[in-house]
Amino acid sequence: MSRKGETTVETPGAGQQPERTKVIYIVYIIAALDITWMFLQFSVTPYLAKKLGFDTLWFGYLQTMVGITQLLGGPMFGRFADLFGARAALSLACSATVVFFLLLAIADHPAMLFIHKIPTVFMHVLPASQMVVADLSEPEKRADALSKLGLCFGVGMIAGSTLGGQLSMRYGETFTACFAAVGSAFSLLLVLKFIPKTTKAQAPRTNAESENKSKSVFNVGEITRLMKFPGVTPTFAVKIVAGLPSGIFQVMFSIIALEFFKLQPEENGYLMAYFGVVQMVIQGGVIGRLTARYSESSLLLLSIGVSSLVGLAQAYMQNVFHLCVIVVPMMFSLSMFNVITDSMLTKSVPSSDTGTMLGLCASVQSLLRTVGPTAGGFLYVNYGISSIGLIQFVVNVAVFVYLLQRRLKKTDAQKK
Repeated sequence: MSRKGETTVETPGAGQQPERTKVIYIVYIIAALDITWMFLQFSVTPYLAKKLGFDTLWFGYLQTMVGITQLLGGPMFGRFADLFGARAALSLACSATVVFFLLLAIADHPAMLFIHKIPTVFMHVLPASQMVVADLSEPEKRADALSKLGLCFGVGMIAGSTLGGQLSMRYGETFTACFAAVGSAFSLLLVLKFIPKTTKAQAPRTNAESENKSKSVFNVGEITRLMKFPGVTPTFAVKIVAGLPSGIFQVMFSIIALEFFKLQPEENGYLMAYFGVVQMVIQGGVIGRLTARYSESSLLLLSIGVSSLVGLAQAYMQNVFHLCVIVVPMMFSLSMFNVITDSMLTKSVPSSDTGTMLGLCASVQSLLRTVGPTAGGFLYVNYGISSIGLIQFVVNVAVFVYLLQRRLKKTDAQKK
C-alpha cells in the first residue's frame, strides 16, 4: 500500500525476470527487422534519385536533410518515450517507418524524395529498443544486453542488403518500397502485441512532485538538465569528440569505395556483407565477455586506443585487402565505444530519463551524419584519404591521454 499523498506506478511486464527476458528478445527481433528495412531502402533511394535527375550534390542535400531531421527529433523522441512509455514510442517509430516507405513507393518527382524523408523525425526504433533493453536489464549486464542490439544490426545489414538487391532487380523500386512498408507494419503488430505499456520500474513519488514534473515533450530544459548529473557532460563530450573522426570515415565510405578502391556495386555488396559478419561476431561473442570481466572505464580507454591505431592504419592503406584487415579492429573499437558510452550515460541518470538520454545519444550519430559529408568531402578532395585517418589518430590519442589522466587522478584521490 502507498502512503497518503503518494502515487504508485505499475510497470506491466517489468516484474518477473522471465517476462523481462521475453520482452528483450522481442525487442531484438523488432530491431533486426527495422535495420533490415532500412538497408533494403538503400537499394531503392540512390537508383530512384538517379532516375529523377538527382546529381551527387542534390543527393548529398537529401542525406543532410535526414541528418538534420533526426538530430532535432532524437531528444524529443527520447523524452516522448520517457513520458508515454515503451509501447507508445515504438508504435510511433514503426508507424513513421510505414509512412516513410509508402511515400517512397509513390515518389515520382524530385520534391517527393524530400517529402518522404520527413517521417524520419520519428523514426527512432533503435534508440527506443535501447531504452527498453536498458530499463529491463540488470545494471551490471546492461552493456552486454545493449551489445546484442549491435548483433541485430549486423543481421539486418546482411539481410536488408541482400533482400533489397534481389527485390529491386526482379520487381523494381516501387515493389521493394511497398514490401518494406508491409514489413514495418508487421513490426508495429509485434510492438502492440508484446511490448508492455511501460518498462520503467518507477519509485513512488508525491503528488506535488508529479505535478511539478513537466509533461511537455518539447521542454528543452528537461532535456538539457540531464547534462548536470555527475559524469554526464565529460562522457558526452568524449562521445562527440572521439566519435567524429570515425564518423567522417563511415559517411565517406561509399565515395571511398567508388573512387579510391574502384569497387563495382556487386563487390561493394560483398564488402558490406563482410562488415556485417564481422560486426555480428564482435557484438555477439566478444563484447559481452569483455564487459563481464573488465570495468567500463577500462574498456572505454581500450576502444579509443584501438580507434587511434585504426586511424593510423587507414592513413596508409592502399588496397581492399588492407581495408578488410583494418575492418576487424575498426568494428571492434566502434562497437565497444558506442556500447560503453551508451551504458555509462544511461547509468548516470535516473531510470525515468533513460529514453531522453538515449535520444541525445542518437542525436550524436545524426550530428555526425550532418557534419560528416561536408567535413569529409573537404578533407578527401583537398588532402586525400590519408588526412581522414591521420585526424582520427591525433584526436583519439588526445582523448586517450585525457581519459588516462582523469583515471590516474581519480585513483590517487581514492588512495589518499
